[in-house]
Amino acid sequence: MEATVQKHIQKKTARLRMKRVLIQLLSFAREQALSCLFPVVIFASLALTKIVPLPFLPRYDWMLIICLFMQWWMVHSRLETVDELRVITLFHLIGLALEIFKIHMGSWSYPEKGYVKILGVPLYSGFMYASVASYICQAWRRLEVGLVKWPPFLAVFPLAAAIYLNFFTHHFWIDIRWWLSVLVLVVFWKSRVTYMVNGTRYSMPVALSFVLIGFFIWIAENIATFFGAWQYSDQAGTWSPVHFGKVSSWLLLVIVSFLIVAVLKQVKGNMPGGKKAGDG
Repeated sequence: MEATVQKHIQKKTARLRMKRVLIQLLSFAREQALSCLFPVVIFASLALTKIVPLPFLPRYDWMLIICLFMQWWMVHSRLETVDELRVITLFHLIGLALEIFKIHMGSWSYPEKGYVKILGVPLYSGFMYASVASYICQAWRRLEVGLVKWPPFLAVFPLAAAIYLNFFTHHFWIDIRWWLSVLVLVVFWKSRVTYMVNGTRYSMPVALSFVLIGFFIWIAENIATFFGAWQYSDQAGTWSPVHFGKVSSWLLLVIVSFLIVAVLKQVKGNMPGGKKAGDG
């Protein structure tokens, strides 16, 4: 009798644990989905404008209007703060500079017509980089992200700068992305990122979070190129999946994005009346 009661208790405890895990996973997925609102709107707009041609303006120009309206609405509805808008604008400029250079070097192209282009790059393209920053800022605030054993600024800033510069210099010099990846592991070996879900705080290695975000952006890149956001040379005739090696590029770009947001959060947190990095 006692053994039967014990088994019943164990089964009930296991069910409660599984229910708890499921609730936490669903809550985490919900916060992630809300944080991805800007990227989702961009992908949905790419699909819509690919299937249903819009009148009066080329598709790339409609994408710019949609992105500008979405950005205004997010700030107006207070889904994003003014401080986050400043960070996102910075990423728009960083991304646009990289796009102009990569187009010039023939890495990819924007073959469709557009009135609002700079040196062959439609202005909406910067919002695709800005949407990554939007996701990081949103997730940081919604999940109350905190940083544990974060390396000093004098280690973080040169590393981020070297990663970004390598996107340019590898066309003229050796590609040191793998050396930089190893350096990231060394610098962030003890660092962890913490996040809150329904009052429970979890943590994971910072390097693992970089890999996960980079992988999902690579998936998003496949969706974006399928709907003609841009085009690699091997996709000129028929669309084909983006080479898996591109994950390393997105991984490094995510690292730059995360490091910039983290530094800006820490700078703001050190200001009088500011919040700590984990407080959003």
